[in-house]
Amino acid sequence: MAETKVAIVAGSKSDQAVVDDAVKALTELGVSHEVQFLSAHRNPEGLQRFLKGSDAEVYIAIAGLAAHLPGVIASQTVRPVIGVPVNAKLDGLDSLLSIVQMPPGVPVGCVGIDSARNAGILAAEIVAITDPSVREKIEKMRQAWR
Repeated sequence: MAETKVAIVAGSKSDQAVVDDAVKALTELGVSHEVQFLSAHRNPEGLQRFLKGSDAEVYIAIAGLAAHLPGVIASQTVRPVIGVPVNAKLDGLDSLLSIVQMPPGVPVGCVGIDSARNAGILAAEIVAITDPSVREKIEKMRQAWR
C-alpha cells in the first residue's frame, strides 16, 4: 500500500464541500491522500491518536469558527500544516484570524477562506520537492493556465 503523502483533516462533516476541493486538486496531481473528520474540541484524543499513527508528509487542516484544528495539529507534528479557514460565521474572518495568529514556534501556513483547492495545490508543491512526477504534473497544470 502506498504511503499517504497528504492528510486532510476537517473538524466537521459539515465541511465536506471544502474537503472535496482539496481532494479534487490532490487527485488531479496524483498525490496520495486520506481524509479524516476529527474535531480538536470534540475529539482531542482521537485527533492525537491519528497524528501519532500518521505517516503523512503534509497536513491540510480545514476548520471554521474558532478554527483551532490547524494549530493543534501543528503543535503535535513537525510536518507542514496548511490551514483552510471555513466561512461558517463572520464571513470566515474569525477562522482566518484564528489560523494565522499562531504563537512563535508553532507555524501554520494559511490559504484564503474556503480555498481548499489552493491548499491541495500547495500541499502537492511541498510533496513535489522530493517527487519529480508530482512536480511535472504541477508544471503541466500551470502551463495549461497560461
